Amino acid sequence: MKEFSLEIITPSKTAFTGQVTSITVPGVKGEFQVLINHAPLMSNFEVGKIKLGYADGSEVEFVTGGGVIEVLHNVVLLLADSVEKPEEIDVNRAEKSAERAKKRLAEKAKEIDISRAEISLARALNRMKYARK
Repeated sequence: MKEFSLEIITPSKTAFTGQVTSITVPGVKGEFQVLINHAPLMSNFEVGKIKLGYADGSEVEFVTGGGVIEVLHNVVLLLADSVEKPEEIDVNRAEKSAERAKKRLAEKAKEIDISRAEISLARALNRMKYARK
């Protein structure tokens, strides 16, 4: 299969740079896949799993906290809030983060940023889900 260029960047690091045959992303309205010669695209994506396909048939997965993807002329740029391989996830940290978010949501105090707590909970649960597979 033919390959295209992919770069995955987070605020703290460049997580991946290389050639792939496909990338599957958790889109806002469902999962979508990008292959060679994909139409130009710019889209948000959600908390979930990113899957990269290689020419030899192998695949690599990343857990993501959402972000933006741009596809243009067989170059894909993925700007992620966070991205990590499942084996890199600190499950204890994710569990503590989930508990803090649940506690904040249960308090329902005025000073609590509800949407931020909901996003934090979704990210923590996503990390725990994929770390345990």
